[in-house]
Amino acid sequence: MMKPDPKPYADDLALMVEASRLAADIAMSHFRQDPEVWYKHGGRSPVSEADIAIDELLNKVLLAARPDYGWLSEEAEDTEHRLAHRRVFIIDPIDGTRAYVAGRPDWCVSVGLVEDGKPVAGVLAAPARGEIWHGHSGGGAFLNDVRLGTAEPGLQDTPLRVAVPDMVAKVMRPGAQDSLNKVAGGPSLALRVAAVAQGELDGVFVRPQASEWDLAAADTLLGETGHVLVDRAGARMLYNEPDPSRGLLLAASRGQVPGLLALLQSPDGH
Repeated sequence: MMKPDPKPYADDLALMVEASRLAADIAMSHFRQDPEVWYKHGGRSPVSEADIAIDELLNKVLLAARPDYGWLSEEAEDTEHRLAHRRVFIIDPIDGTRAYVAGRPDWCVSVGLVEDGKPVAGVLAAPARGEIWHGHSGGGAFLNDVRLGTAEPGLQDTPLRVAVPDMVAKVMRPGAQDSLNKVAGGPSLALRVAAVAQGELDGVFVRPQASEWDLAAADTLLGETGHVLVDRAGARMLYNEPDPSRGLLLAASRGQVPGLLALLQSPDGH
């Protein structure tokens, strides 16, 4: 079977990088300027005026250039129309809004593209950290202009550095965490997953109820560096599903996935 031509993804990625830079400019114009904030989901999730402005900007720029692509964004009403599209932009205008409104730098604009349910291009613009993560299927993954290396199988002589949310820790086998170097995850799930692609973290457990827009862009970086994003059964995550939310997930290298999933209790609690 012939491999897909990566050039269309490269063209899409160039568009996404340019759009993310414009979005980052909007974000920085409001950053640490006391932006207007309101809350959704019963007061659990903050939304800033920058989130809305970025969503509108990305929608305008990306769909003007790719009118035949679908659209899924955290800050836009979801409709079933996207399900009819092979290629869909999946957007989180600001991933890590709590950090953003608090004036902390660990947030990003997440711009992903999926085709037939698989991530094929992604950009994470983290301007407060001076970072743009980007990659496309078949073209590698980069932090700014530095190409990320590929996970190498081999012996592990130190405990794995793994982010374990409290909700996930509750469903681990007794004593399982003792074998890990458990690290703080940080406010942006997308940047946590990118840290796995970079090799800074060996794994990230993702608590249930994360959504496609949290993960699509970063998942492209994983795929280009020998890593995967899987559910508890080890199945790869698929995108542009009718329900964009997910259960417990794990981002790690292919070689580390079986051992890390084995730390979890079975769904029946054993």
